[in-house]
Amino acid sequence: MSRIVLMPHGTTGDVLPLIWIGRQMRARGHSVLLVWLETYREAALQAGLEFAPLKNDGYEELVRNPAFWRPHQSLKLTYAYAGRCVPKYVEAVMEDLSRNGRPDLMLAPIMNFAAPLLRAKLGTPLISTHLSTLQFVSAHAVPLSVPFARLLRMLPLPLRRYFLTNVAPYDHLALPQVRQCCAEQGVKAPRRLRDWWHSPDGSLALFPEWFASAQPDWPPNTFQWDFPLEDMADARPLEPDLSTFLAAGDKPVVFTLGSHHLHSRRYFEMAAEITARLGCRAVFATRDVHQAPTGLPQSVFVTSYAPFSTLLPHAAALVHHGGMGTLSQCFMAGIPQLVTPMAYDQPDNAAIVERLGAGLALNLDQFTVERALPLLRRCLEQQSLRHQAGECASRMRHRPPATNLTSWLEARCAEGGLHSSFSS
Repeated sequence: MSRIVLMPHGTTGDVLPLIWIGRQMRARGHSVLLVWLETYREAALQAGLEFAPLKNDGYEELVRNPAFWRPHQSLKLTYAYAGRCVPKYVEAVMEDLSRNGRPDLMLAPIMNFAAPLLRAKLGTPLISTHLSTLQFVSAHAVPLSVPFARLLRMLPLPLRRYFLTNVAPYDHLALPQVRQCCAEQGVKAPRRLRDWWHSPDGSLALFPEWFASAQPDWPPNTFQWDFPLEDMADARPLEPDLSTFLAAGDKPVVFTLGSHHLHSRRYFEMAAEITARLGCRAVFATRDVHQAPTGLPQSVFVTSYAPFSTLLPHAAALVHHGGMGTLSQCFMAGIPQLVTPMAYDQPDNAAIVERLGAGLALNLDQFTVERALPLLRRCLEQQSLRHQAGECASRMRHRPPATNLTSWLEARCAEGGLHSSFSS
């Protein structure tokens, strides 16, 4: 059997899909290694995967920076951090290689700039993983998180293509570290980071066609599957007090800004006022429960973690940031969602939810009680939103089998060699 190395880069929503893939490949007899932050060791081991941490990662300081959640500033910080991680990924994979030999396949997102370097050095095929439409940076559907996206969308297609291909506002934050590591490893460095975005060996889109269809400028050899829906529910069930709360009254509204947002005190204060005015119950999900206001009524439950696959079927609606993992679990539960995007792929995800008619959107920087309350009321009362949310749940129940994906990955392993070089 094959040895597969997974190299996620990002928060929990970026890691869990690769853990899900690791579970599937492990069940088919392959050995699977996850390389990322020490924080995810337990989750990897619980899924039956091997684990190798990055050394001196510094990620906690990054996500505690308020700018990490703001448009454009977030991409600057992310590129700079990705550049610093390149030698750490290389070190971790080379240490594993010394014990277990050359891997047969690697999977990594486009922000992991060490993965193409390792592909060139080791001759191991690489699959570029895409958790959202943002990562394809299509000129046919310009992502909203791209600088000046709304202006670019007004330009003719050739001009959109030119700017997206040739303008690289963040390369200077990571490219020097990439080039230095390439020199140390004897690998030819890319002229620009975009040249390393999409692996010639294949790209994997982890969202379904009904959510976002393929665009003409997606890379060749792209396999589009579905949402992985991994949330480690088998290892972390609902806490007993939360189960008791859910059983004690009407379905609550769930509020969250994601697993790593640590600047949400004001958000939860407004959420408390909104639910009080609506007269509904609520669950506040935040890693740091001290972000929730004190003196909350018994109609509000605060939890540091709840698997959404278990929680959301008991909810009336979900108010969230627009992360793909959270959004897809909401689709599965068939409940309306009010999406409050901040940065990254979240604005595009919010727009797609509105297009599908399964929810509404309000940027977090515009989130106030007066603006959010009528939108949430619509999510709770408007039959068309509830109907379309149910339609999404129906589509989710007709997912393709996981074997479609695992067979495609195994074929990449069997091919062994590289398809071609990255563009340059």
